[in-house]
Amino acid sequence: MCGIVGYYPNLIKEESVNVLKHMLTRIKHRGPDESGIFISDQVALGSVRLSIIDLDSGTMPISNNGKTLWIVFNGEIFNYIELRKELLKKGYVFKTNSDTEVIIHLYEEYGNGFLSKLNGQFAIAIYDKIRDELFLARDRVGIRPLFYTEIGGSLVFASEIKSLLEFPDVKLHFSQKAISQYFTFWTALSPNTVFEEVFEVPPGSFMTVNSKDKQLTKYWDLPICKPNEYNHVNAHEAAEAFENIFSNAVRIRLRADVPVAAYLSGGLDSSITTSFIKKITPNNLRTFSIGFDDVDFDESSFQKIASDYFVTKHSSITCSSQEIANDFKDVVWHSETPLLRTAPAPMKLLANKVHENNIKVVITGEGADELLGGYNIFKETKIRHFWAKDADSKIRPLLLKKLYPYLPQMKNANSNVLKMFFGYKLMETGSPIYSHLLRWNNTSRIINYLSDDYKKSIDDYNPISDYQDRLSLKLEGFDYLSKAQWIEINLFMSGYLLSSQGDRMAMANSVEGRYPFLDHRVIEFCMHLPPDLKLNGLNEKYLLKKMMKGRIPNEILERSKQAYRAPIKSTFNFANLPDYLKEMLSDNEIKNSGIFNPNHVSRLLKKIDSKKQVSEIDNMALTGILSLQILNDLFVNKSIQELTSADLIEFDKIVIEK
Repeated sequence: MCGIVGYYPNLIKEESVNVLKHMLTRIKHRGPDESGIFISDQVALGSVRLSIIDLDSGTMPISNNGKTLWIVFNGEIFNYIELRKELLKKGYVFKTNSDTEVIIHLYEEYGNGFLSKLNGQFAIAIYDKIRDELFLARDRVGIRPLFYTEIGGSLVFASEIKSLLEFPDVKLHFSQKAISQYFTFWTALSPNTVFEEVFEVPPGSFMTVNSKDKQLTKYWDLPICKPNEYNHVNAHEAAEAFENIFSNAVRIRLRADVPVAAYLSGGLDSSITTSFIKKITPNNLRTFSIGFDDVDFDESSFQKIASDYFVTKHSSITCSSQEIANDFKDVVWHSETPLLRTAPAPMKLLANKVHENNIKVVITGEGADELLGGYNIFKETKIRHFWAKDADSKIRPLLLKKLYPYLPQMKNANSNVLKMFFGYKLMETGSPIYSHLLRWNNTSRIINYLSDDYKKSIDDYNPISDYQDRLSLKLEGFDYLSKAQWIEINLFMSGYLLSSQGDRMAMANSVEGRYPFLDHRVIEFCMHLPPDLKLNGLNEKYLLKKMMKGRIPNEILERSKQAYRAPIKSTFNFANLPDYLKEMLSDNEIKNSGIFNPNHVSRLLKKIDSKKQVSEIDNMALTGILSLQILNDLFVNKSIQELTSADLIEFDKIVIEK
């Protein structure tokens, strides 16, 4: 795992070494082991490396044998061994044992088409000297980040936006439309970011940049199937087929020249990945988990059941609300986005625990909920469809009480209360985004906290209408669950879960996460399954539970789904709030930033401080306001400490070509 940076064309030739040093130093947490650069009159490339495969000879940048191609690469290609054998048969000669060199020879052999051969998680930059062309690519579901902007005639790219700040004359400004998207979807609509004129290379896409133009091409799209395209309608056959694919997905993700550990949360998904790892490599497995001192969020008892059952060498930490508050500024610095939840903070603390134990790689269970119907939003959609067939029913809405037992207002709710909570656009079942309408409508109330100037700049732009227009033809004619999954995977999973909670928090601690459920073969298999094998009645992840019966503890197999959450209200308790966070929420700073309406923010803070009943939207609004204020301070106002010569990394590999 690594961090990569670069720019094309190279219009700042004499300054290139120093600029690359600054850009890479900002992301040295992504690759503390080695660093290297390639500079020519046409291009500048750089990387910092977290050494996992081929520790001795895999230092980047790497070239092909004719030195006409140069590559920097962030990620892992899990099937690189098989691909290397294929290339050896074609006569390619290798200088290293790294997966990076496999990529450059694949590009040499197949051109852009090589991407379909990769099983991995990656952000790739290749400079083709013959074509005088820069090639950028990102993995299918966006596990690894890749951002770019255009400044002074050059396209500048980096693994993290903070690197772009070190390029001459880059100044960041918020995109008001993107902010409205974050305050609706929890993320921006790709390729947008929260910053104006800073974009991501979208998941499953590659970009070519040359002296004539810039072209973005989609090479993979998440499949979605109609009933006549479903595979494996028999549960037993489906479970057998899934196990074969998933077992291989786990096996190839154990490939590393360093120890591989696993997260063990006490839930179904991490227990399944741990079970498969133990079957493949029965030796002592390191596992890690995090609990909370707030019992409403804690799963420690299930984590102990799982670690005892699998006999792992287990390490756990307990996270307090105060720790989340103390670390929140740093969490926002690494996430580089507005946040509506504090959930990334504990993941950062957990990754730090892994790092302290000298572990660089962890396998985790992300993706199972999205692919196999695990989230409550899928159940909610099913119930709302059922309810809409008899909208006046007093009984049907009561099914919703089963979904959110942890919300106090739900325990004694009658059908009228439930209709108020869940009846929004109940009858619009034909909408392509029906599954998410309620969630997005509730979240979008946060937009009301924006200042008059920000609202005016957004004008009549409606993120929900925008997204619905984009999908009106794409999702027509599919079943309710497939549509909901497609949206959740393309929008929320890539834009939030794998970034703010995934890559950013792990790599802040030089830890690489690997996700067997997100192997593209697993994804494609699951998206071809009929809905009842995923969500059977209201029984989520039906296929997984059937497959794993007798192979994981019953207490975990049969437990109710508990969403991963972290405290918000107790975290931002004003009596114990760190001074920096207090300053960001002060009336003076709210006015100075100009982002939020000071009166609205003041009323929210008084409500929370008064200990009155605080809603989920109130909590999300507070987190969103605070995180955006921090982003404004760090990235727009650039209050970050400037790098000095003493801070700058020293390169292990320098190639300067005249």
